Amino acid sequence: MKFAIIRERKSPPDRRVVFTPEQLSRLDLAFAKAEFIVESSPIRIFPDSQYASHGIAVQEDVTAADVMIGVKEVPKEALIPNKKYFFFSHTIKKQPYNRELLKTILDKKIELYDHETITRENGARLIGFGRYAGIVGAYNGFRALGLRDGLYDLPKVESLPDYAALKAQLKSIKNLLPAINIAMTGNGKVAGGILEILQELEIKELKPKEFLQLGQFKNDQTTFTILDVEDYYTRKDGLQPTKTECYNNPELLASDFVKFAKVTDMLITGHFYGNNAPYLFTREDAKQSDFKISLVADVSCDIDGPIASTLRPSTIADPIYGYDAQGEKEVEFKTPGSITVMAVDNLPCELPKDASEGFGEMFEKYVIPSFFNGDKDGILERAQMTTSDGRLTERFSYLHDYVYGEQTKF
Repeated sequence: MKFAIIRERKSPPDRRVVFTPEQLSRLDLAFAKAEFIVESSPIRIFPDSQYASHGIAVQEDVTAADVMIGVKEVPKEALIPNKKYFFFSHTIKKQPYNRELLKTILDKKIELYDHETITRENGARLIGFGRYAGIVGAYNGFRALGLRDGLYDLPKVESLPDYAALKAQLKSIKNLLPAINIAMTGNGKVAGGILEILQELEIKELKPKEFLQLGQFKNDQTTFTILDVEDYYTRKDGLQPTKTECYNNPELLASDFVKFAKVTDMLITGHFYGNNAPYLFTREDAKQSDFKISLVADVSCDIDGPIASTLRPSTIADPIYGYDAQGEKEVEFKTPGSITVMAVDNLPCELPKDASEGFGEMFEKYVIPSFFNGDKDGILERAQMTTSDGRLTERFSYLHDYVYGEQTKF
């Protein structure tokens, strides 16, 4: 079976790749029945020459491969019929902007395996760039704080060679941080990346209940707390929800986040926001005189959703904007009284080397072996969205109306 690492064609350019040269070299030795080739790319973080030096063929034409592996969406016109493809399709939540992409995949009888659908039997994702989204997003939040308040001037992550260099930059600001209260949300890989940055800065961690008491006295140090769903959601009947209810029964819930907004200066989001779940804070909440949050690093970046100040995604080139709560509009991020917003939606692109290495380790461990062990753990079966005869698999049949509208189901 021949696997091709394909060129990233989406704009703006993405320098990440699923496998590093070293990882492909290991796989080539480990699986006698596998052949790995790389499509030539002028932008990839690892140049063609590095793959060639590891004995991996670099080609302009990879159409002979059976399995195409990329990172971002493949443009419709670049999709090769009757192949297997792995990439982030951004269709499993019925994203309207990629409806035609999924329709084209079905029309071209492509087997699609979305990276987001590669999971354990319990539904937990096996691979992704979440950790690096959290790392870069949290760093960008502190960079925004320094720029806004004139405290320090951190360089952009994209100008740094790797994660080690990023951590070296953080060391230079440890003693320059103001006495502010920071809340972070989430409990997954994104949140884990955020936590790494907070710990690197040696910020004092408080339990949520301790954090809520900060409003009762003057704070003289930088603190943070980790909030999970049961901390900021309550049941509409007044009872304390379980974590299972928070994820599976959002109709039972109401937001109780504003109690934290009254003592929080900076919010870093790493939560997963499910459909129909309550917003964390609304535009009306943000207008209240006791709403204290003045900076949001929205790593989760759900547009016009649970974080009212996130009006749009920002970009790596221009990552920060301001939100005027009273006027409900975007303003310059240094505007007095506004909420500073960092909402870059492709954060791991800023740290492409480390992000690629981490992603490849998981893909090497879980995905490639599944092609040669009879898929004994069901990884490929669970991840497959479309079939070679142009149909949605049963697991993803819920996408039929998204693709075809009111046409009769096949």
